[in-house]
Amino acid sequence: MTVMEQRGVYRPTPPPAWQLRTDPAPLLPDAEPYRVLGTEAAGKADEELLGRLYAQLVRGRRYNTQATALTKQGRLAVYPSSTGQEACEVAAALVLEERDWLFPSYRDTLAAVARGLDPVQALTLLRGDWHTGYDPREHRIAPLCTPLATQLPHAVGLAHAARLKGDDVVALAMVGDGGTSEGDFHEALNFAAVWQAPVVFLVQNNGFAISVPLDKQTAAPSLAHKAVGYGMPGCLVDGNDAAAMHEVLSDAVSRARAGGGPTLVEAVTYRMEAHTNADDATRYRGDAEVEAWREHDPILLLERELTERGLLDEDRRQSARDDAEAMAADLRARMNQDPELNPMDLFSHVYAEQTTQLREQAAQLRAELEAAEEDGTAGPVGADGEENAR
Repeated sequence: MTVMEQRGVYRPTPPPAWQLRTDPAPLLPDAEPYRVLGTEAAGKADEELLGRLYAQLVRGRRYNTQATALTKQGRLAVYPSSTGQEACEVAAALVLEERDWLFPSYRDTLAAVARGLDPVQALTLLRGDWHTGYDPREHRIAPLCTPLATQLPHAVGLAHAARLKGDDVVALAMVGDGGTSEGDFHEALNFAAVWQAPVVFLVQNNGFAISVPLDKQTAAPSLAHKAVGYGMPGCLVDGNDAAAMHEVLSDAVSRARAGGGPTLVEAVTYRMEAHTNADDATRYRGDAEVEAWREHDPILLLERELTERGLLDEDRRQSARDDAEAMAADLRARMNQDPELNPMDLFSHVYAEQTTQLREQAAQLRAELEAAEEDGTAGPVGADGEENAR
C-alpha cells in the first residue's frame, strides 16, 4: 500500500476557479525579428525620417571610430564600441521627447550623443575625469552605467514616480544581453509590470556577454520571450534595421505614454568590435562570423534602401560624411587638450548638502593645497575651490 492509498491522507486538488491572470498570446514576440528595410513596409516609411536616420548612422559610425582611435592614443582609459549597433543607439535617442529620460549602459555613449549630449561630455567618464561628465537633469540622460543592469530599476523608479506626480514622462532603459542574467533585470521588469510603469526596456542582443555566447547564458527561445513571464509584451526586431528599430521603439514609447505599461524589446544585432580595447575577440569568435554580419551592416542596409528609392545620391552621401568628419575633428581636437582639474571637485556633486565629514576632508585638502602652493610645489587652487568645498 502506498502512502497516497492510505485512508485519511491529504490529496491535493486544483484551486477553485483557477484561471490565467493574463492571456499570454498578445505578449509573445513574433517568431522572426521584425524588419522594414528590404520589405514592402519600407515603401510606407517616411522619407524624411529615413534621411535623418542615415545621417545619424554615418555620424555615429564616425564617432565610434574616432573614440576607438582616442583609446589607442591613450586619451581614453577604455572604450566599449557600439560599431555595428548604431541603428539601436540612434533609434533609442530619436524616439524620445525632450521631457523623457534615457538610461544608458556603458556601451551607449552614442545614444547619449544622438540625443544631443556633447561628445566630449559623453566620453568624460571613460577618460577618467570627474563624476559622470554631464548634468543628468539638464540632458535627461542618467549617468552611464558600468555595473550590469543596475540602471534598469532606476528607470522604473523614475518612470513610476513621474506617473504618480502626473508628469508625462517615459523612461527608455538600455541593456545588453549579458545584463538580462542579472537580478536587477528581473526586479526591474517585475516592478515595471506590476506598477504598469511607463518604461521601455531595450535589450541589445549583440551575441556575446564579453566572451560568453547567448546559448551559454540562457535556454529561452529569445530574450523577448522573457517578457511574458512578467506580464508585458515582448518584441523581437532586427537591430540593424534602423527603420524597424525606430518603428518598434516608437510604438513602445507611445504605448507607455498612453498608460499601457512597459514593453521589452529585443534588438538582434552584432558587436563588430571587441568588447573593449582590453578584449581579444578572436579568442571566442571566427572571422567568417564577423564577415557575415558585415553584410548586414546597418549603414549598408539603409544605403541600399535609400539608393533604390532615389533618395540618396553621392552629394547627400558626401554631405553626411562631411558632417561626421567635422564632428570627429572637433572631438579629436578637444580630447587632445589636457583637462584642467581642480582637486576640490572631489567634494562636489556627492551630496546636495555636504556632510560634516566631507566638509572636514575638504578643509584638510584645501589647507594642504594652499601649503603646497606657498612652498611652490603645486599649482594654485582653482578659483571655485572655496565654493566647491562648502
